[in-house]
Amino acid sequence: MKLLLKISGLVDALNDRVGRAIMWLILVAVILSAGNAIARRVFSMGSNALTDMQWYLFSGVFLLGAGYVFMKNGHVRIDFFSGRLTARSRSWIDIIGILVFLVPFCLIIIRMSWPLFFNAWQSGEMSQNAGGLIRWPVYLLQPVGIFLLLLQSISELIKRFAFLRGLIPDSLAHVQEEKTSPEETEAVNSASEAH
Repeated sequence: MKLLLKISGLVDALNDRVGRAIMWLILVAVILSAGNAIARRVFSMGSNALTDMQWYLFSGVFLLGAGYVFMKNGHVRIDFFSGRLTARSRSWIDIIGILVFLVPFCLIIIRMSWPLFFNAWQSGEMSQNAGGLIRWPVYLLQPVGIFLLLLQSISELIKRFAFLRGLIPDSLAHVQEEKTSPEETEAVNSASEAH
């Protein structure tokens, strides 16, 4: 299990670096969007390549950041239910969800998106907009981003199993504490004592 936890740590470090790097893509996309809009409105000139680049950057943020968001537990979770579960129950639900839904989803998307990238790369597919960009780089974002998410799902599985075996603390405990205000915690504790 130590080797698996080490692998999990490496995956976490990789997705952390990718996540921190793509945060800068948001700034670049905002500057690019604003600059392109100003150029079109004020100077009546614009660039289809810059417009394509805007959605390429957005795609990069969304796809490459999925693993980072999962690692940080920033994905959608129904807190109303998960907040009432024990840490062990949450871990078992996560394990089942990862194995039954997330891993198969990632494998299917990677399998389906790789040929799209490969065909665009081989054919030199270009944007249909005059002066637009080549398409294969944005098509490559999908299998790469989903592969990072797949790696992170494996890392999360390792951490959940290690927690269940008592080898590491609950990796979601800090998230629950952040989402629960001191007043809510006191109210829950008072209600538990009353029963």
